[in-house]
Amino acid sequence: MNTLTTDLPSGAHRASTGFVVGIDLGGTKVRAGIADLSGRVLYELTEPTIDGAGRGLVLQLSDMVAKLAEAAGATSVDVVATAIGGAGVADGDSGRFDRAPNLGDLAGFSLTTELESALGHPVILENDVNIAALGELHEGAGAKHDSFAFVSVGTGIGVGLILDGKLWTGARGGAGEIGYLPLGADPLDPASHRRGALEEVVAGDAITGRYTTGSGEPLHNAAAVFDRAELGDPHATASLDAEARWLAHALVAVDAVVNPGLFVLGGGIGTRVELLEPIRDWLVLLGRPDLEVVISSLGSHAPIVGAVRLAIDTVLRSEETELTPRERDAS
Repeated sequence: MNTLTTDLPSGAHRASTGFVVGIDLGGTKVRAGIADLSGRVLYELTEPTIDGAGRGLVLQLSDMVAKLAEAAGATSVDVVATAIGGAGVADGDSGRFDRAPNLGDLAGFSLTTELESALGHPVILENDVNIAALGELHEGAGAKHDSFAFVSVGTGIGVGLILDGKLWTGARGGAGEIGYLPLGADPLDPASHRRGALEEVVAGDAITGRYTTGSGEPLHNAAAVFDRAELGDPHATASLDAEARWLAHALVAVDAVVNPGLFVLGGGIGTRVELLEPIRDWLVLLGRPDLEVVISSLGSHAPIVGAVRLAIDTVLRSEETELTPRERDAS
């Protein structure tokens, strides 16, 4: 467990109207933060994801909310909403994440219902990349841009779309699942249908796979390939150039449909500065040197910031619906 604090003025820990919790739920670790209703994150907590995840997440996440509340000098009762970003498609009807194999067996129960019962306040689910895009909107790229695409590249690839200052998730919540673009691997090969043709060539294991194919030496993770490239290993350099090539193709494809004006790269691979110039070089070759591409300034903090903002929005909407017409006019 790792608890981080911010420097706060004396007596500033408790907000008169309560706190919210934002959670970044991954298959290997869970990061969570507690904030006041101004959006100021007061404390953060990181834990390994419970073995097997699934229903065990209810107890783990409830316990983390309680720990964060205690760190803020409060109790779980003072927390008025929790938002969770997870690697999958958030299904509001079932109250769980679909297409989320890294989160264990979520079938047969509603994650939101059981968490709301345990915590006593609303729980909101959203895709983790969309959550990070919200974080960028409020404390990153959004400071200067009303529209942009947040492109997360790590174990997979996904896009969070911010258009005219709002998160756009599509008709069924699946907007931005660009791993399924018919680029990179053979899109007609059934092997590409599980996670998508593009994801087959840009995911972290694709980087290591290309290196192993070229060099004959297996490496355990993409970070090791970046390390080898820094030492001048030609097989590592070639693998990363292929990564940049397909990412550039994806950006051009997204721009043709959405034209977001700015691409913000995030995720464990997307934030590697070594990829930025090769991506720009490929954009030149693709005839699109004008596309603006930057690396996220928030890094791994973006999902917590975004989840906190989503929780706050939920609280504010709830309060708005509870006002009488006269109270709404007065506000």
